Amino acid sequence: MELTPTVLLVASTVGISFYAWSNPTFYDNWILDPYRTKRNNDWYRFITSGFLHADFGHLLFNMIALFSFGRTVEFIFLQQFGFATGILYFLLLYLGGIVVSDIPTYLRHRHDPGYRSLGASGGVSSVVFSAILFNPLGKMLVFPLPFEIPSFIFGFLYLGYSYYMGRRRGDNINHDAHFYGALYGLILTVVLLPQVIGHFWYQIQGFIS
Repeated sequence: MELTPTVLLVASTVGISFYAWSNPTFYDNWILDPYRTKRNNDWYRFITSGFLHADFGHLLFNMIALFSFGRTVEFIFLQQFGFATGILYFLLLYLGGIVVSDIPTYLRHRHDPGYRSLGASGGVSSVVFSAILFNPLGKMLVFPLPFEIPSFIFGFLYLGYSYYMGRRRGDNINHDAHFYGALYGLILTVVLLPQVIGHFWYQIQGFIS
């Protein structure tokens, strides 16, 4: 298998997550802890927490999504910007999504010494929504629906659900990271490739007409 940026990110995240599960001190030092981040200036946690996961299911879901959509986005970026710049922009999309998506979480919980957050969901959401802009009619199977739906419809449902659940705060999932990571992915992709808007709208028009 070719060592692309997506493959390297998946491999490093899997390796670090497995290691952290067996090393509580390492896990504690890398997790996003808004209270300690503010008190100790541990700003590195915005990045390192994205390489940790709560359990195998959490890790598996994120890495399947990253591998599936990341290859498409990195191919387009490398094609449009060249090798070095394309990789740089892809890392900006993914790692930037992890950081930006955690800013609202940090602001909300920076005075809460009991709050922790981890996972690559913000970066994965950035990559997934970048891919949706490039291929809005791609088919996606969404549980519990028994049929596939176009990716742009999934995108609207995902944003709506994440926003609602983020306001409700009824579980232990950081839905804000999903929501803001997705928005970051959309915005950065449009900034880097403004022509994607016309491409996206042309495909949507063909679908609804």
